[in-house]
Amino acid sequence: MKTEGNTILITGGSSGMGFEMAKLFSQKGNTIIVIGRNKQKLDTAVSQLKNTIGIVCDVSSDTDVNMLVEKIMKEYPDINVVVNNAGRGHGYKLGIGVHAMDNALDEINTNYLSVVRLNEKLLPLLTKQPEAAIVNVTSEVVFAPKIVAPTYAASKAALHTYTMVLRLTLKQTSSVKVFEVMPSLTNTEFSQGIGGSNGMAASVVAKALLDGMTKDEYEIHVGHTPITYKLFLSSPEDALNAINGIK
Repeated sequence: MKTEGNTILITGGSSGMGFEMAKLFSQKGNTIIVIGRNKQKLDTAVSQLKNTIGIVCDVSSDTDVNMLVEKIMKEYPDINVVVNNAGRGHGYKLGIGVHAMDNALDEINTNYLSVVRLNEKLLPLLTKQPEAAIVNVTSEVVFAPKIVAPTYAASKAALHTYTMVLRLTLKQTSSVKVFEVMPSLTNTEFSQGIGGSNGMAASVVAKALLDGMTKDEYEIHVGHTPITYKLFLSSPEDALNAINGIK
C-alpha cells in the first residue's frame, strides 16, 4: 500500500494515537482530514500539523456522520484511506452498581457501531479509487480482556471480528485493503484511567501503522501484543491470567 500522496481521514485525530498518525502521515506528503468532537482541541491539533484540515464530528451521532459524509463527497472525493481511531473506554470492574450497561452502550456505539456505519457510507468513494484502505484500531485485549476494562474489551473484540470479515469480503469484491492496528497499553489521555502512563508512546503506534501499510501487513501487532497473541495461541487461559497479572 502506498503511504504517500493519499487523502486520509482519521477519526479521533485531535490527540493521542490519532494525532500522532496525522502528524506522521502529513509529513509524508499526504492530505489529512482529522475528525474530533471538541472544536477547540481540533483547532489546536490542526495548527500543529501540515497539509491538515479539521472537521468537527461526533462519530457516534448518525446526524453528524451524515453531514460529514456529505461534506467529504463534495469537497474531498479523492479520499482513499479511512482510519477508524476514535474510541471510548471506561475503567471499572464488573459487579453491583457499576453501570456496566451504560458503559457498554457508550463503548459499543463509538468503538464498533460507529465504525461499521462510517465504513459503509464511505465505501462508495473508496471503491472508486485505484488504491484504497480502511484501518481499524483495536487492541491487544481482543486476545485477552483486562479485568479493569471488560466492556471496552468486548467492543474491541466485536470490531476485530468485523474487521476480519470486512477484509475477506472486500478482497473478493474490490481493491480496498483492510488493516487492523492492535496496540497494547499506550500512554494517551484516553488511557489514563487504566494505567496508561505506564504504556508506550502513541508515536510508536503511528510508526507501526506506517510500516505495516508499506508492507501490506494487515494485522499490525504493536508493543506487547505479539507476546499476548503468542500466549493466546498456546493457552487462552494463560493469556488472560498474564494480562491481568494473575500467576
